[in-house]
Amino acid sequence: MPSHIDPVCGMTVDPATAAAFTVHDGVTYYFCNPHCLHKFQADPKRYLSGSAPLEMMPSPSAPQPGVEYYCPMDPDVVSDRPGPCPKCGMALEPRGGMAHEGPDPELAEMTRRFWIGLLFGVPLFLLVMGEMFFEWDLLPRWASLRIQFFLATPVVLYSGAPFFARAWTSIRNFSPNMFTLIALGVGAAYLYSVAAVYFPGLFPAGFHAHHGMIEPYFESAATIVILVLLGQVLEGKARRATSSAIRQLAGLAPKTARIVLPDGRENDLPLELIQVGDIVRIRPGEKIPVDGAVTQGASAVDEALLSGEPTPVVKESGGRVIAGSLNGTGSLLVRTERVGNETFLAQMISLVAEAQRSRAPIQRLVDQVSRIFVPGVLTVSVMTFVAWSLWGGDAALAKGFVNAVAVLIIACPCALGLATPLAITVGIGRGAKEGILVKNAEALEKFCEADTLVLDKTGTLTEGTPSVQLVEGMGGVAQDDVLRLAASLERGSEHPLAAALVKAAADKHLPVGDAHDFQAIPGQGVRGLIDGSTYLLGSPRFLREHGIDITAREQQIEKLRQQGQTVLLLAKEGELIGLVGVADPMRPTTADAVRQLQAEGLRLVMLTGDSRAAAEAVARQIGIDDARAEMLPAEKLAAIRQLQAEGRVVAMAGDGVNDAPALAQAHVGIALGAGADVALASAAITLVRSDLRVLARARALSRGTVRTIRQNLVLAFLYNALSIPFAAIGLVNPMWASAAMSLSSLSVVGNSLRLSAQKPL
Repeated sequence: MPSHIDPVCGMTVDPATAAAFTVHDGVTYYFCNPHCLHKFQADPKRYLSGSAPLEMMPSPSAPQPGVEYYCPMDPDVVSDRPGPCPKCGMALEPRGGMAHEGPDPELAEMTRRFWIGLLFGVPLFLLVMGEMFFEWDLLPRWASLRIQFFLATPVVLYSGAPFFARAWTSIRNFSPNMFTLIALGVGAAYLYSVAAVYFPGLFPAGFHAHHGMIEPYFESAATIVILVLLGQVLEGKARRATSSAIRQLAGLAPKTARIVLPDGRENDLPLELIQVGDIVRIRPGEKIPVDGAVTQGASAVDEALLSGEPTPVVKESGGRVIAGSLNGTGSLLVRTERVGNETFLAQMISLVAEAQRSRAPIQRLVDQVSRIFVPGVLTVSVMTFVAWSLWGGDAALAKGFVNAVAVLIIACPCALGLATPLAITVGIGRGAKEGILVKNAEALEKFCEADTLVLDKTGTLTEGTPSVQLVEGMGGVAQDDVLRLAASLERGSEHPLAAALVKAAADKHLPVGDAHDFQAIPGQGVRGLIDGSTYLLGSPRFLREHGIDITAREQQIEKLRQQGQTVLLLAKEGELIGLVGVADPMRPTTADAVRQLQAEGLRLVMLTGDSRAAAEAVARQIGIDDARAEMLPAEKLAAIRQLQAEGRVVAMAGDGVNDAPALAQAHVGIALGAGADVALASAAITLVRSDLRVLARARALSRGTVRTIRQNLVLAFLYNALSIPFAAIGLVNPMWASAAMSLSSLSVVGNSLRLSAQKPL
């Protein structure tokens, strides 16, 4: 078979590549090269021969992995398709809060059944209410009853079918739930009414009303179904809103990327085809599609929706960008480093989704109550019927039946089941918007209980990158010469202080040379030859040991140490010629964050491996009383255990590898997003931005979420505690019971949604 020139990309198609065809959903996809995706409507060999039409794909259509569905009330229940939970009967939700932006099949079905139910239910309700209150006598009673049966049947058997199906599933699984109670109530009312119309002789005298006839309850059965469906529709819309944070995050990623090919041509390609190492162009105003490093250009990038940072961050050559952030007015070329599920945005979405499925410890109380709740309600319903049958007076059995049905309907535990998972879903989603990633609900609840916060110093309270604060020349040596010589000596060193000196010299465009016969003495200093002269650079102790007199500078050195600076002295041929002060500067937001955290009632403890003088200087500057210095990772771990042994609930924030053991030991480990991977893996909460003010927001989020959970539980318990007795004594009929049941669920949903509607944390 001859080769063929692709009319779209101009590439030569080798017939041997025919083996690369894949078929999905009846459409064949062909990759003529890694950056060209074409769609065939015919045999691919006909295309290669030039006899079949070619259509460029209008949008990314590569096969997508299957979506998993889970139950928010029972996260262990997982399915590969939407449908009801076999345990609680609630609609399963897609992992991550969204499968796509299309219609929710559960919501669409409930909406359709609601409108059909309303179509038949409204005339039924008007007919019965007209006869009851306005004494309409337009039809003979036998005709009226049969019309009621005709109107009620499609409402109960079609619109209410999902309730009966879910009730049957719950019975088969020995897991009674809210739909068990609804189905029992509606089914009993409907079957009772059918028997009252067609088999009235089966009923004893206790079921006869004062006029000697048996009253049917078709309108009650139909109205209950319609009201419960209305509640399901409203609840479905509200619950969909609880996952808005994940949908917003997922919506940040563009669907295509503009790749720059080796020959300079540029093509817009589906994101699925972008590979690590590809160069993509980010035009002004575009969303960034990949994680990568800027190779050319400069622009201010808005990362607010990912990190909560309100100010755009300037990105230049060598700077890192993340997928989902928004480019400003400049054009960037970015070398792709991570794509697809490996990007920070994808991991962020996955983390939030997993956390929303987790269960808070307070949920154990709800689970224990739920296990005995439905059997308890059934018992109360039977007791209600018996009590009314014995002491109900005229038509006692009929009154007992109606009130027993009202108990079943009004006691549905939907609000109780929704109380915790909805608040968790909204709270964790709200945190994601603020740059707070929570791994599990337990961490969110535990952080609210924390009374002690342990803070690492370097990279947490400080910037984590030492910088030159002071340069001073002596004996007529200029400051720039001191810095140039110090940087030349340290150029071959890997010490963080060396990097600070080299960077400071580069910022001033000083000519940094090479030192010969370089020698580094770990923890003390370095020596080397520059232009034939011997230079020493290091600690005051290092220079003293080499016989250099530093007495005249000791007072200044001690003062700088008290300010938290590390002092390096420079000597030439045995004579002191310069002094350099290096410090890890405090983050500008640290002091404000510390005040906010202390106002929350937290005891703050600082642990650092740095020198005691540096630690005490930082502690004084920001107002922390308990500062512990020169601590190894094992000693930090021991300090956490000691605080826990004192009965304290300990949270710890850190960013380094040496913080990982302590983060794992703390009740709540909190990692800063710029930190080491091992620290992020050990933490239960991650702050996307290295700003401790976000930690104060996380504390506020924790308190707000736990408060909402408790409010929801009070609403649910209070509702059931008051409503069941009212229904049992006959103050609530089945129709009002169904309305009250729906309203109780909506009150819990609405209270949870307040978390996302509140002002910024």
